[in-house]
Amino acid sequence: MAHRVYIDGHAGTTGLRIRDWLAGRPDLELIVLPEAERKSAEARRARLAQADVAVLCLPDDAAREAARWAAESGTRLLDASTAHRVDPAWVYGLPELTPEQRAHIRSAERVANPGCYPSAFLLLVRPLVDAGLLPPDAALAIHAVSGYSGGGRTMIERWEDPAAGLSSLPFEAPYALDRVHKHVPEMVRFSGLTRDPQFVPAVGPFRCGMRVQVPLHADSLAPGTTGKQIWEALSQRYRGEPFVRVHPVREPAGGDERSFDPRLCNDTNRIELRVLPHPSGHCLLMAVLDNLGKGASGVAIQNLNLMLGVEETEGLPA
Repeated sequence: MAHRVYIDGHAGTTGLRIRDWLAGRPDLELIVLPEAERKSAEARRARLAQADVAVLCLPDDAAREAARWAAESGTRLLDASTAHRVDPAWVYGLPELTPEQRAHIRSAERVANPGCYPSAFLLLVRPLVDAGLLPPDAALAIHAVSGYSGGGRTMIERWEDPAAGLSSLPFEAPYALDRVHKHVPEMVRFSGLTRDPQFVPAVGPFRCGMRVQVPLHADSLAPGTTGKQIWEALSQRYRGEPFVRVHPVREPAGGDERSFDPRLCNDTNRIELRVLPHPSGHCLLMAVLDNLGKGASGVAIQNLNLMLGVEETEGLPA
């Protein structure tokens, strides 16, 4: 018997990608509302109650409302919003976070999908904290650039509006410089760090793709830590992972103008990690992923597969 999956918010960027990648799977029965009922609370509530798992691709307030409905119906939830990511009653849905995380996701009634930037940051940093190479009180900075699809329909329309001229912008545009970004709490909670990182996100003139860079000053590392040790910690943690690739370390680090294209993993659920040592003892950590793949819809399908007890890689392009 096919598992019944309801996508609440299937018309948004994350919901559309999830729906496209799940289409045609014989093990699933997708429940999708017709356009005329898409915003009807009554219709949404009824469909949610019919599902084995409901995937919430909604604004935070609407996701909280749907969570209350699910509590009444007993439907399991996978929430792609930011509403529940640091809620202790929810399981954090980053399967590669720790060796035990998959088991938690499999048995969970409520799973909170991770954010795109935090997924990259956590997969880069958490193994180093666990290995004692990076002290928990390290003061870190993050520089990241994402495709404009990460901002949802409003940002997509603005960047693709010919009158705005943003599609031909020859540089990335930093944003959220005047506030604490909504992704910072989950970065701290699940990294093992005790201090907020300085996070400087930016939008680039491309639709999808993401590059996240975490520079590690030599003084922020445990004494004697080398780039090779950092690479070994990441390589050991992610050995055998189907969606995480750790590039071989090169000393000195090199590359040309196209080596670190943020679009390299587009249309896949893959994330690529790099360790780039510097002769000074500093080290640059880098991750590249699709902000709508491993950064959103892809990891949601990973979590859904785990919750349903099917092969984790089912339906996911790597």
